[in-house]
Amino acid sequence: MGKDSIKSAREVLKTEGESILNLIDKIDDNFSRAVDLIYRSKGRVIVTGIGKSGIIGKKIVATLTSTGTPALFLHPVEGLHGDLGIVTRNDVMLAISNSGETNELNMIISNTEKIGIPLIAFTGNLHSTLAGLSDVVINVGVAREACPFGLTPTSSTTVTLAMGDALAVALIKKKNFTEKNFYKFHPGGHLGLRLLAKVKDALIGGDKIPKVFSGTPALEAINVIDEKNIGFALITDQENYLMGILTDGDVRRFVKRGINFTEKTVDDLMTKSPKAIDPDISLAEAVEVMQKDEITSLAVVDEKRLLRGYIHLHDILGRGGTIKISLPV
Repeated sequence: MGKDSIKSAREVLKTEGESILNLIDKIDDNFSRAVDLIYRSKGRVIVTGIGKSGIIGKKIVATLTSTGTPALFLHPVEGLHGDLGIVTRNDVMLAISNSGETNELNMIISNTEKIGIPLIAFTGNLHSTLAGLSDVVINVGVAREACPFGLTPTSSTTVTLAMGDALAVALIKKKNFTEKNFYKFHPGGHLGLRLLAKVKDALIGGDKIPKVFSGTPALEAINVIDEKNIGFALITDQENYLMGILTDGDVRRFVKRGINFTEKTVDDLMTKSPKAIDPDISLAEAVEVMQKDEITSLAVVDEKRLLRGYIHLHDILGRGGTIKISLPV
């Protein structure tokens, strides 16, 4: 019996996984139009659906709201009994129905037509009543449900949920939603708490800093890069003033150019006045700087540009508990 359960579970996951992958070829200009409609909207995304579609709709609302796109769930039946009053002309409606023939849903959509708001449909039936009433139709059809009878919404709800995630992530990118914004919407979350902390709470210092002094032979600096395994070495003077940085990428480029390292000091090869960050700014701001400059590490210096340490993106986001952050109270 145990083997039968394992086989059944694998078949379900395979069916649902294939259903999601099949969505890739269905992404077209309609998806772009849906993103643009929501992006340009001055209101909210009103998500509606009934039954399993309604449950998926509520999750999509949660994802949109937490990533900077205001959204509300409107139950079709409650909408017909007064809750339709929450919808304004500035909103966009997202209606979810696999069949596209859900009576309660189509009734409320007919009523919202009088308000004149754009309608986006997630449906598996492109010839349905819902599709015909919609301004933009997103195809979330599946070849078959994972249910052995083909009746229980399984694959269809999974792909609808995945399409909702795709929509939310596309809006994240279009709106330039950042980790700092994420904290504002998740003040109690673990990532939000980490980003609230200061750089000084998370920097790596002391003997762990991949540091060499100005005048150090280039080969010795390369050994430090290799030993510390961070991907760079920071160069300071004897007073600890940050002068430059040498990265493993720099070394590879110099090798290609045929540079003789035995005749060079680190000063000959380093990038002078490297990007650095103040220890008193938040980790959220540090992450923004890293994203903007497309780097994963930053030197940390004080107001006199004396080296305090460095921070790495992976540690900020929690790659393995190497940093213990003392959160502000």
